[in-house]
Amino acid sequence: MSDKPAESAPKPPVPLPEPVFAEGRWTLLRDRSWPTDLWPEPWSLPRYRNGAMMLAGLCAAALAFVLIVGELSPWADLAYGKLMLWMATYGLPPLAVLSFWGLLKLCTLIGVFIAAPVVIVWWERKISAHIQSRFGPMTTGGFHGWLQTAADGLKLLLKENITPRSADPLVHLLAPAVALVPALVSYAPVSFGKELCAADIDIGTLYIFAMAGISIVGIMMAGWSSGNKFSLLGGLRSAAQLVSYELPRTFSIVPVLMFAGSLNLTQIAAAQGDYWLGFFPRWYVFYPVVGQIAFVTFFIASIAETNRTPFDIPEAESELVSGFHTEYSGIKFSLFFMAEYGYMLLSCFLMVSFFFGGGAAPLPFLRVIPSWAWFLGKSIVLIFCFLWFRWTFPRMRVDRLMDFNWKFLLPWTFANIAFAGLYLLF
Repeated sequence: MSDKPAESAPKPPVPLPEPVFAEGRWTLLRDRSWPTDLWPEPWSLPRYRNGAMMLAGLCAAALAFVLIVGELSPWADLAYGKLMLWMATYGLPPLAVLSFWGLLKLCTLIGVFIAAPVVIVWWERKISAHIQSRFGPMTTGGFHGWLQTAADGLKLLLKENITPRSADPLVHLLAPAVALVPALVSYAPVSFGKELCAADIDIGTLYIFAMAGISIVGIMMAGWSSGNKFSLLGGLRSAAQLVSYELPRTFSIVPVLMFAGSLNLTQIAAAQGDYWLGFFPRWYVFYPVVGQIAFVTFFIASIAETNRTPFDIPEAESELVSGFHTEYSGIKFSLFFMAEYGYMLLSCFLMVSFFFGGGAAPLPFLRVIPSWAWFLGKSIVLIFCFLWFRWTFPRMRVDRLMDFNWKFLLPWTFANIAFAGLYLLF
């Protein structure tokens, strides 16, 4: 007779409870129908008319504010003159005034860099929710959950920063800063409108690409120092992807530099300020064939550079948990998050400067609207395209992602440079 204990009979399956639809506020939609099915005659509904009136009122208020304020550069000159007079009364030298003025510009850039991701994250949640028939943020902060991202940021600040026992503590601590700081300093030569630039550098384009390339080191440091194989694989994937897509991204703007004859972003934008036939803008994106290829290549490569879907292989949740920042939490994780959105915003600013005329108006009679408003409006449209792209396309496989870069994007950028040469020759 065997000493092996008799196997117990399998337990009967426990029946699952019937699903119940949550009746609380702002839950999932009951019906997943097309808007034309839900609202066959939308203008007959009072809430639809009220929403349209509210949107029109907000647009009118924003336009009135822009027209009243006008260009920002005269206000900046006035503030600089007042500051010089005020500091001269205390006997301070001009060098101290310049240093303080530079510090003010740096603080302004940091403020924009911190505030922009808060708004973009909230907007992305609303756009993704509409794409997926959801409401998105609706509760925290009141009107459409406008404080949801701020609440999330506060939560990240208060969460514990955990460092794994197998990690390299110093490298693990420095990696988020190495990824974030280059993104911040890359904003310095960006021209936000007429005479509105923190540092008007002659080699501004080269400076931005050089600074942005340092962030790859921070991602590699995060992947290596975490002591986690998923993080290491994510860091290696990110390095391979960023280095690969950096080539077509850089070569795609060579035709723009050839047309403008300068690396200065202010001069590149100014070179697109005229109009064909007196009304059609001479933006580089409208240059036949060359402009469209350059813009599409730069746009796709920029999405890949920010590790966003469909190029989010370094953070693929189904394969690598969260990639290179799997072992990060709290404020250190939020720094990686801010770097990603900072680079996305920077890419939109660069596309506006390279291809859409910077702060130039699309029609001559619209020059009454200040340049910074046009620059901001174009950037918002491109940010929407970034978000739309992410929530529309599925993730690419690693080998296809690389094939797409080396066998399609990069050869077309070389061909586009040749097209630009022919354009200038004839």
